[in-house]
Amino acid sequence: MKNRYDIVVVGAGPGGSMAAKVAAMGGLDVLLVEKRQEIGSPIRCAEGVSKKGLKKFLPQIKKEWISCEVEGARIYSPDGTMVEMAEEMAGSEVGYVLDRKIFDRDLATLSGDAGADVYAKTNVTDLVLKDGVVKGVKGKHLGRSFEVECNLVIGADGTESKIGRMGGIDTTLKPIDIESGVEYLMTDVEVNDLCNFYLGNDIAPGGYAWMFPKGDSMANIGLAVLGKYLIKKNVKRPIDYLNKFVKEHYKDGKIVSVVFGGIPVSRPIKTISNGIMLVGDAARFTDPITGGGILKAMESGIMAGETAIGAIEAEDFSENELKKYEDKWRPTIGMKNERNYLIKEFFINLSDEKLNDLARSINEIKIKEMSVTGLVAMLIEKNPKTLENLSEILSKYLW
Repeated sequence: MKNRYDIVVVGAGPGGSMAAKVAAMGGLDVLLVEKRQEIGSPIRCAEGVSKKGLKKFLPQIKKEWISCEVEGARIYSPDGTMVEMAEEMAGSEVGYVLDRKIFDRDLATLSGDAGADVYAKTNVTDLVLKDGVVKGVKGKHLGRSFEVECNLVIGADGTESKIGRMGGIDTTLKPIDIESGVEYLMTDVEVNDLCNFYLGNDIAPGGYAWMFPKGDSMANIGLAVLGKYLIKKNVKRPIDYLNKFVKEHYKDGKIVSVVFGGIPVSRPIKTISNGIMLVGDAARFTDPITGGGILKAMESGIMAGETAIGAIEAEDFSENELKKYEDKWRPTIGMKNERNYLIKEFFINLSDEKLNDLARSINEIKIKEMSVTGLVAMLIEKNPKTLENLSEILSKYLW
């Protein structure tokens, strides 16, 4: 590890690796660090992405990255009414189910091939600041303390992002804006080429349960519960909900591994300060409806890497210069997340009975090429009274 770099990227997930790759390809001296000893593990994700979205950022898809190809999704309302959607409609979480252990490692390798220095088992513990401006980072690599100088830090360190807090960015999430998730990797599960999603307050209050096939009778099976339902006394834990769900739907499956994690489902936040940019989960870019974030992490990482190149060229690392990063993501990622946040807020307040009614209103329709917002528009058309307020809210946004 050198004593000085142009930028330090903290976190070697998809967002951090793409930021490091873009910046290194632009001629910058880049350090990419990951606190875990193995990049891509443990997996804290259902691992689903759309084929079109992934190919947008990585035109050459390696077969080793793909655990399973899926052709669509089934959504089950609380009473079991099923709506089936083709892949094109099912959105950003359906198409490929990745093997994140291989995928994340290969993305980090691509950043190394582009010229970045990559270090695992390396934890950034503090920022070096002078007059409120970033001058470097401190941390530990394999138990040894280190300090390096840099002009920029990109925080790609996930939901628990320390970089944001240390840099003075308010990344606090209210209980209504974060979900607590738990997932089992299970074997001896009957799978096909569809993902399954299950709604209902008895299944996952404020969230949903999922099954993403991994091939060979294996699947990621998990659920997420909105934080506001977990702050009262004597409430069920997410793992209690999951155990009940598995017993009812996948009782013959065997648990191979378990992961836990927080999932931001908030409005966009401020993502910059002097010398700092946040990407991916650290920037709260997960979709407020689905909780999916792989592609948005990659997209924001590319934007941050491009902005870093311009800042180094201009020798300007102020918020004013880094605002160019926010100018990139707010009309794209930001607009979609703001809209989907309002959709989420509306639907989590619907009763199970109303969710059942909505599902019944469209379950006979063959849904193929349609966006998620297109589905919402169809629901509004068929249920104008129930969804009147949602129609008013979304009239402010371009579909």
